[in-house]
Amino acid sequence: MQVALTVSDFLNRAALVYGHRVAVEDEPDVAGSLGTQTYAEMEARARGLALALDDLGVGHGERVAIVSPNSGRFLTSFFGVSGFGRILVPINFRLTTDEIGYVVGHSGASVLLYDPEVADQVDGIKVSHRFCLDGSDDEALFAPAPPDAAPRPWEPDENATCSVNYTSGTTARPKGVQLTHRNCWLNATMFGWHTGVSDRDVLLHTLPMFHCNGWGMPYAVTGMGGAHVALRKIDGEEILSRIERHGVTLLCAAPAVVAAILGAAETRAGEGRDVPGRGTVRIVVAGAPPPSKTIERVEAELGWEFMQIYGLTETAPLLTINRAPSEWDDLDAPSRSMLLSRAGVPAMGVRIETDAEGEVLARANHVFAGYWEQPEESARALEGGWFHTGDGGYLDGAYLVISDRKKDVIITGGENVSSIEVEDCLYQHSAVAEVAVIGVPDEKWGETIKALVVVRDGETVTEAELIAHCRDRLAHFKAPTTVEVRDALDRTATGKLQKYKLRQPYWAGRERSVG
Repeated sequence: MQVALTVSDFLNRAALVYGHRVAVEDEPDVAGSLGTQTYAEMEARARGLALALDDLGVGHGERVAIVSPNSGRFLTSFFGVSGFGRILVPINFRLTTDEIGYVVGHSGASVLLYDPEVADQVDGIKVSHRFCLDGSDDEALFAPAPPDAAPRPWEPDENATCSVNYTSGTTARPKGVQLTHRNCWLNATMFGWHTGVSDRDVLLHTLPMFHCNGWGMPYAVTGMGGAHVALRKIDGEEILSRIERHGVTLLCAAPAVVAAILGAAETRAGEGRDVPGRGTVRIVVAGAPPPSKTIERVEAELGWEFMQIYGLTETAPLLTINRAPSEWDDLDAPSRSMLLSRAGVPAMGVRIETDAEGEVLARANHVFAGYWEQPEESARALEGGWFHTGDGGYLDGAYLVISDRKKDVIITGGENVSSIEVEDCLYQHSAVAEVAVIGVPDEKWGETIKALVVVRDGETVTEAELIAHCRDRLAHFKAPTTVEVRDALDRTATGKLQKYKLRQPYWAGRERSVG
């Protein structure tokens, strides 16, 4: 017997087994908030959304775009749209009007759902149907369906496209990543298995739901009957407050979010206030290899379990996971954190290799079907039956170590330097809060190493001190030749450093942006 794997399985199970339980605590005091919603209510609203799309004449396979911060309505849309045979297109709500318009147009979305806060950003974008997620304009769209009301039948197909998730576009126009139901289903179950998701979990949505479908956690936690807490905006103290209020046990985040949490915890400790979650919270981090010092602080200062994953939107995203095994229990904190700073071992069903040039290649059931309407790009990314990640790395036994984005390798005087290695070294300095290492043009060496640094509040440090700090710890050719102090560093909405933007001013007017 073979039964199609579709994302409707997760909410159907939750409604059947845990219908009485709280599914989501929505962001309070905002337009369109669903407040506290049970799984029975979420399932009724998801069916109601499918019925409303039926009435609009939106057929199976049509695209429904959503531009919104995290919310109960967004969470419901994962199931009300994709679960009934349509394709969800989650869009970064921090994009400009032109960028949103490009995604809506390129995906061919016939419906646009948008949060009131982005009304100006979507104004003028041409689409057949648009609804503001304010609880009024979309009231009929998210009205709970009666128990016996069934949407138009859709023959479940696990190879059908579930969502089209657009890449962050850090180097060019964003590409639409087609994730199938099979991709999303298997990613969610493997993610949940490796991170220990259970019916006792409370997930705080610190990760944007638009980013690779919240890494699949909206499906995984729902299927197990755990609770969701929607968080619209990242603030370290607010995250700690929500953990206290709702008994949060699990969150996913980029390194920048971890930095905000650590900063808030430091403030609390200085005021003599408790930092919640010691011994009960697990945090899953990805987006960039985190500095080992950051990992050490999470486990020592917060008392949270730190896990790292590696993956991309194209892989739904789980490829590797680094969760400390029992063999590391007796290690000292620095040694343990260094081991946890690696990308991790392949998740179940994933194969990882590196090619002759050091590019990381992957094969898995999580790997996408291709780029929307871009067959040549799809063929290039999946050449030879492997997904070409574009990341540089190497295998340390079973563990994958990401050495750099290939485009971020700095070649100075013929030597390859990993910007991540230099950044990790600079993070060891007590005055450094954030850092980005880039290559800038140099007449003698082709490229030389520049560090852009954000200094911790109340700290001072000189350029010479930071360069000496690196020269004491790294081969001299790896040390920055210049250091510039910044107030902030350009990042994407998901916390990734936008190094192409940081490099641009230094390479302006040149034919290429590397030495």
